Amino acid sequence: MTQPGSVVWPPAPITTERLVLRESEPRDRAAFVELFSSPEVGTYVGGSRSSEEVERTMPPVPGQRFGVLVVELDGSMIGVLTFDPRDPERLGHIRPEGGETELGYLFLPRAWGRGYASEACAAALGWMARVRPGEPVVLSTQTANVASMRVAEKLGFTEVERFEDYGAEQWLGVRHPVTPSA
Repeated sequence: MTQPGSVVWPPAPITTERLVLRESEPRDRAAFVELFSSPEVGTYVGGSRSSEEVERTMPPVPGQRFGVLVVELDGSMIGVLTFDPRDPERLGHIRPEGGETELGYLFLPRAWGRGYASEACAAALGWMARVRPGEPVVLSTQTANVASMRVAEKLGFTEVERFEDYGAEQWLGVRHPVTPSA
């Protein structure tokens, strides 16, 4: 599958010291259900749904679309990363027309606090910088989500603006790729 801008998807698995970022597989379905029905995960993303509802509506192989990477630790899914164009109708942009590449991520609570989000996102951003050189990436999170704000800072995102959305203050940051000096 190819996305506009000639990016082939899915990429070959991306490996880090501890993690593998890869395309979703049928064996990931139970972890996707757990992720989207977790009250802890839903705290800053609009809430969770019941596991019955998620189970009923989840496709046999969830997350099989351009921009979705499963984060695997020791052979099991612990989270998911996404690269999506930021909807022009949403608040917060770095370009007037919107459509910026936005990084998103969700991890199962048992994976929190161990640096997996920073490690996985850094690897995915490195891949993005190689396939779309010069393309800035945005990240949005609630300011109340202290852990996500720390991850954004570690990854080199800088604040663009804050705005009210979903009943809470949101933070929008941008990460410009490092360009080698001539």
